[in-house]
Amino acid sequence: MIKTIIKSPKIRFNCLLLPKNNKMVFKYDVLVIGGGHAGCEAACAAANMGASTCLITMDMNKIGQMSCNPAVGGIAKGQIVREIDALGGQMAKVTDATAIQFRMLNKGKGPAVWSPRAQCDRGKFIWQWRTVLDNTDHLDIWQDQAEELLVENGEAVGVKTIWGVEFRAKSIIITAGTFLNGLMHIGRHKYEGGRCAEPAVHHLTESITRWGVRSARMKTGTPVRLDKRSIHFEELEEQPGDSDFHQFSFMAPHRLLKQLPCWTCYTNKECHEVLRSGLADSPLYNGQIQSTGPRYCPSIETKLTTFPDKDQHPLFIEPEGEDTNETYLNGFSSSMPIDIQLAAIHKIPALRDAKVYRPGYAIEYDYFDPTQLNHSLESKIIRGLFFAGQVNGTTGYEEAGGQGIVAGINAAIRCSGGSPLVMKRDESYIGVLIDDLTTCGVDEPYRMFTSRAEYRILLRQDDADTRLTPISYRLGLAKRDRYDWWKEKEEGILALMDFCQNTSVKPSEINGILESLSSTPLRMGCKLSDLISRPELNFKNLAEHLPELKAVLQKPSNRKEEIAEAAEIAMKYKGYIEREKLVAEKMHRLENIKIKGRFDYSKLHEISTEGRQKLAKIDPDTLGQASRIPGVSPSDINVMLILLGR
Repeated sequence: MIKTIIKSPKIRFNCLLLPKNNKMVFKYDVLVIGGGHAGCEAACAAANMGASTCLITMDMNKIGQMSCNPAVGGIAKGQIVREIDALGGQMAKVTDATAIQFRMLNKGKGPAVWSPRAQCDRGKFIWQWRTVLDNTDHLDIWQDQAEELLVENGEAVGVKTIWGVEFRAKSIIITAGTFLNGLMHIGRHKYEGGRCAEPAVHHLTESITRWGVRSARMKTGTPVRLDKRSIHFEELEEQPGDSDFHQFSFMAPHRLLKQLPCWTCYTNKECHEVLRSGLADSPLYNGQIQSTGPRYCPSIETKLTTFPDKDQHPLFIEPEGEDTNETYLNGFSSSMPIDIQLAAIHKIPALRDAKVYRPGYAIEYDYFDPTQLNHSLESKIIRGLFFAGQVNGTTGYEEAGGQGIVAGINAAIRCSGGSPLVMKRDESYIGVLIDDLTTCGVDEPYRMFTSRAEYRILLRQDDADTRLTPISYRLGLAKRDRYDWWKEKEEGILALMDFCQNTSVKPSEINGILESLSSTPLRMGCKLSDLISRPELNFKNLAEHLPELKAVLQKPSNRKEEIAEAAEIAMKYKGYIEREKLVAEKMHRLENIKIKGRFDYSKLHEISTEGRQKLAKIDPDTLGQASRIPGVSPSDINVMLILLGR
């Protein structure tokens, strides 16, 4: 065997040349299969933790491709992106660098559900990700297609590619998105592919399932893309973005690209009639597609059949970039025949002359049962094999990125023999996501919502760095600059809260503004923090009448708005936050009771039959996880507590 050292600008890795068949074998610590949102985050995380890492992708020019809407964030999804950023990930920075519109959603509600969202320049997003990857130490990219998983003694040890190259590694992460046996549908036409104009991946699923990993099929879809020169924008309602300080990353520059509006319109009865005329040829309704699609992002034909009494559905026309005429017709996902799609669109007045770049289509693909994963996202069946992204039954770039960074962290940790990172439900939306997947599994594409989190007042978008940056810094992923950035913010928040808690306000100073805001006047002096707790009061309207507060808020700082918002939320919702922390601490008692390997569930006849079956299938790590398994009742948990002598 000849041992050769191949040099790259960043790292040195071993390439073994086997004399018998002249086959090259590349050796790494971590292999990441797939260059989508999960794969990019996983590769960066593993490499930034010091693991020699290789990202294998089919097309280096489509890394981080936004296969559907070129937008990041949304309800609960935006919180996930801020958590990725707090952990030292890249999605938020890439988004801010390429955003052409930013909005903070749900500002009319409480801060627990405020959610950032950005429309991005699709092309610049790809190249920004490519720039990040190209400049990440310990990370190499190989353009190829993984075809076979190599397993030895129950452990994943490498992959073979379609070009006959073999890669060996201590940890392998599968992030193949919709490419595994992908099948696209438009009307009665179907064609193999991972997405439009890109090939499907064959054999990799089978090389994994032969070892006992269960797979199934899911479906997703995307709408038509329109030429903006053919749209009558004067007949649309413009939807501008925000112009305040908010953005995704806690550290990125602010608003680098030209900010563009989106527009809204509606379908109508004539549009619906055209769509109904084509249902017989719709693959969703003629039996051509058997798999389950996303409940919360339905196709336009599904909307018609689910809500037959509705005469219109909202549509959003969103730009795909600064320098392109391509626009995205959000709300019109479809796999109807091409002629039906075009005819229906032309019934919408503002789109009567619309030209289409490409039709909408549906795609079916393989995913793997996520209940076969540990909370680290490592397989329970094949050691050293991690899964992240849509292969775990999720939908959305953000859910994929959240899984990707956790898989990358734990794949790197596994190389050095440390304890995996397991994120808790009261710690992050990413923790909620992974616990839901591994505990409950999926029967449809999983999408995150704020309602899925029982501790959402603790999981706000404004405090993701407070929750997660210290953890990431201890792991070695968040670097010193990010840690110092967080400490500066924390000190600013504490200083502002301390000022409010120690500053008294007299009735004569404030009663005028209180009466104008329909707030109860003061009879005696009180602390400024007590005033801030009133829902109708905030720093902005109080600072206009309290010069001392105004001076503190205007102290020079490039982060004063962010600090002021976080401090105000912490004071205004202090009671709710403390109550939720108490509830979470009680739940931790069950989370601390380890039960894996302590019961033979088939012989546990003291609990229900369904409980036995579900517990045997999931094999939970803790009693807390067991309590969240559908079909396991509170009485089953009490029985297990008694048997444990608790």
